[in-house]
Amino acid sequence: MPTTPAWPPKSAPRLFIEHELAKGDAVVLDGNNAHYLGKVMRVKPGDTIILCDNRTGEWAASVTDTGKRSVTIELVEHLRPREAVPDIWLCPALLKKDRFDLVLEKATELGVARIQPIITRRCVADKLNAERARTITTEAAEQCARTALPEIAEPMKLEALLKQWPKERALYFADEEGGEPAAKTFMANSGPAAIVVGPEGGFDDAERTAIRDHPQARAITLGPRILRGETAAITALSVWMAAAGDWSAKE
Repeated sequence: MPTTPAWPPKSAPRLFIEHELAKGDAVVLDGNNAHYLGKVMRVKPGDTIILCDNRTGEWAASVTDTGKRSVTIELVEHLRPREAVPDIWLCPALLKKDRFDLVLEKATELGVARIQPIITRRCVADKLNAERARTITTEAAEQCARTALPEIAEPMKLEALLKQWPKERALYFADEEGGEPAAKTFMANSGPAAIVVGPEGGFDDAERTAIRDHPQARAITLGPRILRGETAAITALSVWMAAAGDWSAKE
């Protein structure tokens, strides 16, 4: 006897949309979303797609109409609420565009709550294309089945970041000159946290001193090798998720 196909199918396209969803809603998708569904995925009436709104969670929807520039869908079932996101910020120094794109993508996949780009004296970039950054993180969230999008803050100079740092949030400093072992330090501490990672050329001496002198800061090491900026950011966040985040088994 043939088995009943899983529903919704795992191959169903996934999209984030901007407005809040509710069961029975008819939603007209246009622009890039309509192009993706109609021209790339070639959906037709009766096909299933998955929608997320970054507020209510994940929904299964059925395509009811396809046009030249729009796709109409009807929400059928609420599948999952918006995920609980660990309270971790990543504060990476801006890097060259392709390398920072990688940080945005992988930080999203790893489950970060907020990305706060910083500008340091040795940064080769001092601007972030907000629209491009949001596209990268949204596509990464769709790919890895997240139901929440990370917040992306405007780039901020390191001095300003330290000056207004919230007292309740631990500030872990990935220092290439050494510090406490990252995993052990993360496991020993709970509560809101953030990880600061430097640019291609590293922090200069004055910046390193300013961070180490901050009352919320704790210098950590990511091992015996000096890592590139994007590698350090991804590694530090991975270790935090394994030690203190939602990768670790909790009763």
